Amino acid sequence: MSEHAGHAGIVYWRRSPWNGARCVPVVLSLLPGELRAQDRDGKVVLRGDPREVEGRLTRLGTLLLDVGGRRYALVGRAGARSPAPSAGQQAAVSAFQRPSAPSGGALDHILNGGAAARMRAWHSRLGGAGARLR
Repeated sequence: MSEHAGHAGIVYWRRSPWNGARCVPVVLSLLPGELRAQDRDGKVVLRGDPREVEGRLTRLGTLLLDVGGRRYALVGRAGARSPAPSAGQQAAVSAFQRPSAPSGGALDHILNGGAAARMRAWHSRLGGAGARLR
C-alpha cells in the first residue's frame, strides 16, 4: 500500500449519463484506509475503505465504483458544459506529491486529452490498495 498512499487528482463525477452540466469535478484522494472524493465546495461525496470498494473500468475509460452501496461513474475528462475545478480543488491536489503523469496511447491524448490513461492509473492504484476491481 505504501506506493499508493497519499495520491490525489481531479476527476469528473458523471452524476447523469445525459446531462453534461452534471459532470462535476471532484478531488479523488487515496490515503491509507480511505478513498474520498470532494466536490467544488469541499463536501465529501464519496468516502470508503478502498478494501470495501468494488468496480470496473469500462472500455470507454469510465471508472465505475460501488462504495457504501452507491455507484459512482468517474471519468478523466470534463464535458463541454461541465464546471471547471475550483481553486480550492486545485490547491488540494497540489498539496499531494504526484508521480509523473500516466502515459497513454497517442489517440487517447489526441482525442481524449489522456483521460483514459488517467482512469487506468486510478484503476491500478485502487487495485493495489485492495479494491475488488474487474
